[in-house]
Amino acid sequence: MTYLTQAIIDHAIVAKRGFRDVYDWHQAVWKAFPNRDGASRDFLTRLDKRNNGFRLLIVSPEIPTRPEWCPVDSWQTKPIPETYFGKRRYAFQLLANPTKKVTKLGADGKPTKNGKRVPLRTREEYVAWMQRKAEQGGFAVESDTLRTIQQGRESFQKKGADGTHTAVEFQGVLTVNDPAKFHETFTRGIGSAKAFGFGLLVIAPIV
Repeated sequence: MTYLTQAIIDHAIVAKRGFRDVYDWHQAVWKAFPNRDGASRDFLTRLDKRNNGFRLLIVSPEIPTRPEWCPVDSWQTKPIPETYFGKRRYAFQLLANPTKKVTKLGADGKPTKNGKRVPLRTREEYVAWMQRKAEQGGFAVESDTLRTIQQGRESFQKKGADGTHTAVEFQGVLTVNDPAKFHETFTRGIGSAKAFGFGLLVIAPIV
């Protein structure tokens, strides 16, 4: 079973708890999955800014526990029926961190095994990235509907080190080609930096 959780968090709570960046939110959301020391991360999140605060979405294979920092009336979890993934077309939104891997040279001038990931920059690169991820994920994006919206850079601090992600919002209509693979893509997410609020595919069936 897959579960969708929504939490509406006002600015007062964010200020009181000192949530400054995506890493703070990452740590705060982990509190919804207690007693999992050493376990791999198997849930996705998305954080949207609202006029009165933030909307947090969580997609997970188990019911999360409401963390103590979140008010009772702000937290709602519901199962997503398997039938929800049986439609042909969906409107979608995706906040992603689109990157590409570039060759990194060693001291001897030869390529190393571990390349360096750099953010994509142009709409053409975004579109190609989205189309490639769609093909891998069991669906196709209807190209005439696709919008790419640059959301800027998300800076954060993790254990004293600075980090940055480039946020891009993708919106449009998709057509499912492989329902099983599409369902798997929904639960696993798309792209990198999933631990920092990227990769959750928000979908609504088109009748």
